[in-house]
Amino acid sequence: MASKTLYSQRDPMLKRDGFEDILEERRNSSDLKYALRCYAPVLYKGVTPCKANMLKNIVLQSDQLHYVINQVSQESGEAPDIIQEEASVILEEMAHRLQISTVRFFAFALSKAFKTLFQHVCVNEEGIQRLQQAIQEHPVVLLPSHRSYMDFLLMSYILYTYDLALPVIAAGMDFMGMKFVGEMLRMSGAFFIRRSFGGDKLYWAVFSEYVKTMLRNGFAPIEFFLEGTRSRTCKSLTPKLGLLNIVIEPFFKGEVFDVNLVPVSISYERILEESLYARELLGVPKPKESTSGLLKARRILSEDYGSIHVYFGQPVSVRSLAQGKVNRSKYNLFPRHIPRKPMEETQSFVNDTAYRIVRLQEDNMVLKPWVLMASLLLQNLEGLELSVLTEQTLWLRGLALSYAAFLDWPDHAPTAKVVSSSLALHRGLACVSGGRVSLVVGEPLGPVTPEEALFNRAVSVLSCASYRNQVLHVFLRPAMLAVAMHTAASSRKNEVYNCFSFLWDVFSNDFILCPGDTVQDFEEACYLLVKTGAVQMPQQDIEMTDRGQPILSFFNGLLEPFLQGYQVVCRYLCEEASEGLTEKQYIPAVRSFAVKLILAGNLRCYEVLSSDMQKNALAALLRMDAVRKVKVADQVTLIVNKMAVNSIDDILGGKLPTQKAVLARL
Repeated sequence: MASKTLYSQRDPMLKRDGFEDILEERRNSSDLKYALRCYAPVLYKGVTPCKANMLKNIVLQSDQLHYVINQVSQESGEAPDIIQEEASVILEEMAHRLQISTVRFFAFALSKAFKTLFQHVCVNEEGIQRLQQAIQEHPVVLLPSHRSYMDFLLMSYILYTYDLALPVIAAGMDFMGMKFVGEMLRMSGAFFIRRSFGGDKLYWAVFSEYVKTMLRNGFAPIEFFLEGTRSRTCKSLTPKLGLLNIVIEPFFKGEVFDVNLVPVSISYERILEESLYARELLGVPKPKESTSGLLKARRILSEDYGSIHVYFGQPVSVRSLAQGKVNRSKYNLFPRHIPRKPMEETQSFVNDTAYRIVRLQEDNMVLKPWVLMASLLLQNLEGLELSVLTEQTLWLRGLALSYAAFLDWPDHAPTAKVVSSSLALHRGLACVSGGRVSLVVGEPLGPVTPEEALFNRAVSVLSCASYRNQVLHVFLRPAMLAVAMHTAASSRKNEVYNCFSFLWDVFSNDFILCPGDTVQDFEEACYLLVKTGAVQMPQQDIEMTDRGQPILSFFNGLLEPFLQGYQVVCRYLCEEASEGLTEKQYIPAVRSFAVKLILAGNLRCYEVLSSDMQKNALAALLRMDAVRKVKVADQVTLIVNKMAVNSIDDILGGKLPTQKAVLARL
C-alpha cells in the first residue's frame, strides 16, 4: 500500500523496520549455486518481459518521437529519414541490453567482493515486501541516495537476492569509457545518458520517450539518483528534476493510473571513496572512469569497510500526492504526443516532491557511532582525551536519539568498547596516542612546503567531515536556531525567527530545506530544543536554560565551518576579487585566498577549502542578488554588489541585525 503523505514533523517514537544481513547466507552456502539459482520475479500486472530490441522499436515508432523528428526536420532542412536514423543511433548508444547471464555473473562476483569488503549488508525485509507488492500494482521508480559507485550494483544485487524484478538504471556516459566493464553494466540493466543535453531537442525526445515507454509498460522498475551525482561530502544534494518530471508525466497525461516512488537510503559505515572525495573537493581532478583504474582499485579488497544498511522506504503514491495540488484535466486540452513544457503548478509539485523524497532518504539513513565521534573531533582539532571522547559520545548518542536519529548502536556493549572498535575501523582517520585521540594526517615521504602540509591536514579534516555530515540532517534545524539565538539582537521570538529565516535562506543550497517550510522548520527546532531542556519559551521569548549551554554550544560548533566558509567567500569577493572575475576563476581564487588566511594564522577552518562549500556560497549569493552572472563572449563573469555582500557577511558574523522578515504565524 503506497503512502499518501510524504513528510511530517519528526516523531521521536517513529517505528522503523528491523534488518536482516543478506551476507550471512552467502557466507554459509555456495556463491555459484546462488548465481545460477532459478530467478523468476513477478512483474507489473504479470506483463511479459520485453526484449531490448522490441523496446527500441516501440520507442522509434512512437507518435511523440515522430512529432519531434518532423519538427527537427523542418528546423534543420534535413529529411525526416536522416533525423530518424540519428534518433536510432542515439537510442543504440543509450539503451540497456539486460541479459540474465550477465546478471548471474555479477551476482557471483559481487558475492565474493562484498564478503571481502563488508562485515554485513543489512536490508529491511519489510521494505522488500512492500516493494514486491508495489511492483505488481503500479509502475515503480526506485530513488536511492547516492554516496558511492557501489550504490547501483548493490541495488541490483539486493533485488536479485530477493527475486524481485531487476531495475533499469540511469547511468552517466562516463562509464562508457570503461572498456568491457561499460558493456557489462549495460547488460546488467544500465542505460547511458549524457550529463547535459544542452538544447538538443532530438536527444531529449529519444531519452524521455525511452524512459516513459519502460514506465508505461511496466517492463521493469526504473532507478535513478535524484541528486544526479554522487555526493562527495555525504550531505544530500539539491535534487535534480529532469528525470522525475519524465517519470511523473505519464500519470498527469492519464497514461498510467498511478506511479509509486520508492525512496531508498543506503548507509555506509565506511565509504570506499573517502580520501578520493576529499582530494576532489580540494581541487584534485576526479580520476577518469576506466577499466585499468578499476583493476588498480583492487587494493581496497584488503580493507575492512564495516557494514552497509539499505532501507527501502514506504512507496509514495504520486496519485495521492497530486490530489488537490495539480489539475490534470488541463492535460486533456492537447494531444498527448505533443511535448509541452510542464505547467507552473506541475513544476512546483515535482520540486516539492523531490525535496520531500530526499528528506525521507535522510530520515532513514542509519548512523553509526563514528558519525557522532567525528562530529566531536571536528570541534576539537587539537584532539580529545579518550575518556572525554567516550563520555561526550555517550552524551551525543542520547541527544541524537531524542531527536529520532536512526542510530545503529551495538546492544549491551560498553561505550568504551563501541568507541574503541569505531576507532579501529577508521584508523586511517583518527588514532590514539598517549590516551589522546586526534585526526591522522598523512605522513609525507620527504620535506614538504607549508602549502603541502596544509593540504594533507585538509584531506584529513574533509574526510572526517564527510562522516559528520551524515548526522547534520538530525541536528540541522535546532542548530540553526542555536546560531540564530547567538546572533539575534534580543531573545524576542520574532527577532530570533528573523535570524533563523535568514540562515535558512542562506544555507538552502547546502542542506535539504523544503521550499516554503521556514516556519515549520522553526517550530520543529523550538520543539526539539524545549524537549531536550536546552531552551525555555516564556511568552514571546526564547531563552537558554541553565542546562542548555553544552547543547547550544555543540550546535553552534556544528555550523561554525559553514558560517566561516560563507564569510571567507564574502570577504574574498569584497576585498580581493578583480573586476573581471570569471566563474571559472572563482573556486581556485577563493581557495588561494583561504590558504593565505590559514597560513597567516587568521583562519583555522580547513573546510573553507572545500569546492562544494564555495559553490554553494556562490549559489546563495546569486539567489540573494548579491552577485550577478553576465555572459561576455564565451565566458561568464561575476558582477559583485559589494554593499550587499558586505551586509550578508556582517549578518553571518553577528555584527548586523537581520532585516525584519515577512511576518509569519509563529
